Amino acid sequence: MTTNISFLLNGDKISYEIKDHWTLLHLLREEMGLIGTKEGCGNGECGACTVIVDKLAVNSCLYLAVDADGKVIETIEGLASIDGTLHPLQQSFVDNGGIQCGFCSPGMIMSSKALLDEKPTASYDEIKHALAGNICRCTGYVQILESVEAAKGQLSGGGQ
Repeated sequence: MTTNISFLLNGDKISYEIKDHWTLLHLLREEMGLIGTKEGCGNGECGACTVIVDKLAVNSCLYLAVDADGKVIETIEGLASIDGTLHPLQQSFVDNGGIQCGFCSPGMIMSSKALLDEKPTASYDEIKHALAGNICRCTGYVQILESVEAAKGQLSGGGQ
């Protein structure tokens, strides 16, 4: 069976006919070509597929696409400005060595963004807790946490 859904994706209104068994990850990556959202484990354990749905970080591999109807969805592709200027979190990951192989980076950044959008002054422990569902295969956790801490200052100071 198929279903027509509509949602806001990175600021754009989208209407799409989906198969009812598709996950949001499949829709974004395989059907829409938004390959920044990664499939790691496929069962909600690694966080590589994290996107923001209605301001909450979700594992898109577990989220049915049909449930996206009427929602506001943000992916890593929607963070940079139209002119290519990186979002402060993205720039901070580059500047502070938070990006190593890059596979976990979109999920880490989206989880961090969801936290900082809700709580711009999140503590170091709150950042660690928010990222607990995201796995880095390069073991770059220190640099990732430092990247979020550095971006937090920019964001609370009037950044994006």
